[in-house]
Amino acid sequence: MFSNLCRLFSGTSASFQAYSNLAAKLRIHSIEATCASNSGHPTSCSSIAEIISVLFFHPSGMHYFPNDPKNPNNDKLVLSKGHAAPILYAAWSEAGLFPTENLKTLRKINSDLEGHPTPRLNFIDIATGSLGQGLSAACGMAYSMKNFEKNTNKVFTILGDAECAEGSVWEAMNFASYYKLDNLIAIMDINRLGQSDPTMFQHDINQYKNRVEAFGWNVIVVDGHCVEEVVAALSLARHSVGKPTAIVAKTFKGKDFVGIENLMNWHGKPLGDQAGKVIAHLKGLIKPTDEVLKPTSPTGTAVAESKNPFVIPPPNYTANSKIATRNAYGDGLKALGKDPRIVGLDGDTKNSTMSIFFQQTFPDRFIECFVAEQNMIGTALGTSVRGKVPFLSTFSAFFTRGFDQVRLAAISEGNVKFAGSHCGVSIGEDGSSQMGLEDISMFRSIPGSLVLYPSDAVSAYKAVELAANHKGVAYIRTSRPATSIIYANTQEFEAKSYVVRESNQDRITVVGAGVTLHEAIKASQILEKQGIYIRVVDMFSVKPVDKRTLLACASATGKKVLTVEDHYVQGGIFEAVSGTLAQEDVRVWGLHVNELPRSGLADELLEKYKISANQIVIKVKEILG
Repeated sequence: MFSNLCRLFSGTSASFQAYSNLAAKLRIHSIEATCASNSGHPTSCSSIAEIISVLFFHPSGMHYFPNDPKNPNNDKLVLSKGHAAPILYAAWSEAGLFPTENLKTLRKINSDLEGHPTPRLNFIDIATGSLGQGLSAACGMAYSMKNFEKNTNKVFTILGDAECAEGSVWEAMNFASYYKLDNLIAIMDINRLGQSDPTMFQHDINQYKNRVEAFGWNVIVVDGHCVEEVVAALSLARHSVGKPTAIVAKTFKGKDFVGIENLMNWHGKPLGDQAGKVIAHLKGLIKPTDEVLKPTSPTGTAVAESKNPFVIPPPNYTANSKIATRNAYGDGLKALGKDPRIVGLDGDTKNSTMSIFFQQTFPDRFIECFVAEQNMIGTALGTSVRGKVPFLSTFSAFFTRGFDQVRLAAISEGNVKFAGSHCGVSIGEDGSSQMGLEDISMFRSIPGSLVLYPSDAVSAYKAVELAANHKGVAYIRTSRPATSIIYANTQEFEAKSYVVRESNQDRITVVGAGVTLHEAIKASQILEKQGIYIRVVDMFSVKPVDKRTLLACASATGKKVLTVEDHYVQGGIFEAVSGTLAQEDVRVWGLHVNELPRSGLADELLEKYKISANQIVIKVKEILG
């Protein structure tokens, strides 16, 4: 495929033998590790053995410090086909990071060499294994290196052919070529076989070549088992200017596995009683050579980003004014943007989410991701790996499209901040497809997440600072309608709930957030005129739930709590409060959107779906009898 170009390179067959030998050793390690765990994907490892040997040990491949995997000057590798983890682990072991004996602890409960890579290992930046996501994260890393850090690092990613059926791969392809990420090199492992069937195009290499070229990439086609071709392709890719490069490698699943190579029904299976025969064959392929393979060290001078806390000045909102929380989010992000670690991303909704305030002030740290939310989330994750703190914004409903990317950001220990605007039926006439009514449930389910739901401009502004200082995934839910200022500009916020109306005559606690907090305040004013007093709590933090405040309020108000939310009941505020108070002697009722909504004016919809002030009044009276 690539023989004419190979002749331009001075390597002799003897010098390349060392890489072929290493490829055989990597295959043996993969077989032994998966046999020891009695699970894993040795045939998927085998198809990329030559590619891995060159990537790790030839100057055309990665430049890195093998004993310092987190060094910011290292080139980076994202193994998008994460099920091939055993060969990745084997390569790092051969590089000297840890003893090869450890490879046989693969998939054991006390081992960090898990079935798919996670950042529990210091040489893993991005968790992979949910296919189709590695290229997006690699895009974020490459974008940060090129545009924010101004360094010469390269980012490599290895994709399987099966995952190239994922739309997110092509979102990332589009993004990379649009932003001219010439420091990004994608290696496509076209080994023909998927899990249960052959892949869509099998070994029709031109299908892949033509598609990737159509997305604006340089494309180099190679025999993925020919070391000379892999070296030549990587050498060219390292010097690409103005375009990302894809190396389309024709490979065979189970390469050099006697009686198994290129056959179906071996995906995700250890070799069992076939292992001894295959290992003996592989050992026979190792030829004598005097060459000792060593990684190539990088030459950059980058330093890691600081980890100082984020601080923004107080806002300056006028008391009694009405401001949408989405606008205040934009103000807070702009204020936070004075710190160079902050990055903004949006999916062509910046004039609605108000991330435009950041973009107009800090255009060099804003990434327009266009209408491609899955890639936007993956890109944000990639920038966080580089020490940036990304805030990505879109309508809350649209994050549901990228839920798998959100969960992978958490598994990757990504420091990623999400802001979803236009939540709930309160957006009005746009209709149900635009109404985020599942987002709280989604983000509450993410391990270690922070979920904030501000109700006025001051709390929304300060929520940005809290999210920035939270390590991990954070979500800020903002609303479209302008709402009254509740808090003083000097108010300090924590991830907790706040009592906004109370008296010593309160008979029930009403918990709201966002627009429903204002409806609860209106309801309390109506009820007060009728001699009924209620305590109103702002559930500013939906996760973590402030049990102390909720329980204290419930205990003072007859152990009765009513939640009101512009969200479906499943996974929302009612369930969060009920779950928190389940072991207490407290009764909890809920008002929430309980059917598929429709278009209408915001006030009409709040009434129709029983989360308005009037409906709160009715429900309180019903509860109190």
